[in-house]
Amino acid sequence: MKHFILYSMAIMIVACTSTKQPDDIHIRWQIQSSGTDASLRGLCTVSDRVAWASGSGGTIIRTTDGGNTWQGLSSPDEAALDFRDIQAFDENTALILSAGQPARIYKTTDGGNVWTNTYTDPNTTSFYNAMAFWDEKNGIATSDPVEGHFLLIQTTDGGNSWHRVPPENIPEPLEGEAGFASSGTCIAVGGETHAYLGLGGPAARLFHSTDRGWTWSAASTPIFSGRPSAGIFSVAFLDSKNGVIVGGDYQDPDGTEGNAAYTTDAGRTWLPADASPPSGFRSCVAHLPETASALLAVGPNGSDLSVDFGKTWTRLDTTGYHVASFPKTGNTGWAAGGQGRIAKIIIE
Repeated sequence: MKHFILYSMAIMIVACTSTKQPDDIHIRWQIQSSGTDASLRGLCTVSDRVAWASGSGGTIIRTTDGGNTWQGLSSPDEAALDFRDIQAFDENTALILSAGQPARIYKTTDGGNVWTNTYTDPNTTSFYNAMAFWDEKNGIATSDPVEGHFLLIQTTDGGNSWHRVPPENIPEPLEGEAGFASSGTCIAVGGETHAYLGLGGPAARLFHSTDRGWTWSAASTPIFSGRPSAGIFSVAFLDSKNGVIVGGDYQDPDGTEGNAAYTTDAGRTWLPADASPPSGFRSCVAHLPETASALLAVGPNGSDLSVDFGKTWTRLDTTGYHVASFPKTGNTGWAAGGQGRIAKIIIE
């Protein structure tokens, strides 16, 4: 195991903008130094001081001082796995998920000094895209189909152990249907027991579970699909009924056709954000804390804000990010992307 610690002072105001937004929501970007040039796709904001991020080359970084410094943590595997998602509960406890082979989940309880392998998928063709948690004990992770069936695993003990959801409880995949590991957010939870899984390829279907991922139903959505590179890339639910999905075609970063939709009935029906959609393909959507209906969507050509829960969108910035994350309360979040790009998001 290779150990390393990187400390880097954040560049606090290198690229800082403040733009007045509808309904008096102000978003200020504060570019920081991550100390890495990895592609960052996993991101979890715990509080205004604590956030974790992960990505290519076995990269895991963490801040405990609001981003003034980002600490590079030792990778749990010498294979330099691509950690596409990370779930953190405090400054010491986190889980990371690797995509591709070997597909593994690791957990730390001491701030990343020691990582324990809590799950290794035995399937040689599995490809995990994301995980989501209702609380510190109960969570779910998703892989692309294996041997003609979707692969979902659950935990009830904080990720210390995992078990597979019976394949017969999940709708069968369409030919070529899969999820996207672009931001660790193609699966999301809502309320106490609801879960949502966004898919793409031949269709942009949204799977919904009301029993913490044990059984699932499928619904069609208006998100652009029909290509292996197109579909639902990110799901966000404010509660068990109101949700937003974003995506499009990642090979068409400026495309706005079918790149966002919203639901008010727990995902049974979806309406497109056609009148004023995001400004291009979007890989992640996240709800802004302390607001009733504000969301941020990010992608390779910039970011957009919605203050009416996804019905209409306003362009914010042209800097590209893969993922954004906010805590449940507070006025701070982060966005992360390629070449180690990371920025603190301050809501004013």
